[in-house]
Amino acid sequence: MHNEKSDLRTRLLTRRRALSADGRAEAAHALAGHAGELAAPGTTVAAYVSVGAEPGTRPLLDALRARGVRVLLPVLLPDNDLDWAAYQGPQELAPAGRGLLEPVGPRLGPEAVTEASVVLLPGLAVDRRGLRLGRGGGSYDRVLARLGRAGARPVLAVLLYEHELLDEVPAEPHDRPVDLAVTPAGVVRVVRGQPLVSTSLCLVAFSTASGV
Repeated sequence: MHNEKSDLRTRLLTRRRALSADGRAEAAHALAGHAGELAAPGTTVAAYVSVGAEPGTRPLLDALRARGVRVLLPVLLPDNDLDWAAYQGPQELAPAGRGLLEPVGPRLGPEAVTEASVVLLPGLAVDRRGLRLGRGGGSYDRVLARLGRAGARPVLAVLLYEHELLDEVPAEPHDRPVDLAVTPAGVVRVVRGQPLVSTSLCLVAFSTASGV
């Protein structure tokens, strides 16, 4: 299982790095166009600042904030767990370890993520079961475990490029499925065992049921 995940990560990362700067910028602005589908004004979204060839989040962060959404960003702790702080705009981000950008505001504690109605998870792929292939660092496994212990049930969404919607990714018993895959082309609701297809009717039904 470890080798399967490692090999798939390598292939997907290689393809991401091959994307042009213009293509990445275009994808980032397209993702920002889905802000209204992800969260309503007055809600809280736990997000992250993209790095390298990841689907770009910075225009999306600003679009969410402009809608009156409270955006939380992670702060990496020495043990790889995540603290959180509110996003106050790009001027309030500072360089941190591992090439990351982190918010400079007051730390809210690792439990702050349980207040979110939507949690955006970094990932490399999502399959038709909603299973996510992460980078393997384990930080977001801790986040998901923390949400479970708190009884919190936010919408879990992964930002991807279109080609990263796969039929199947290697999975382990503890892997928790996500609810949405968000690509530049649209927001896709995961229907267990069915092909990943973006349909506005499914999205509206899902959003109504989950309070998004």
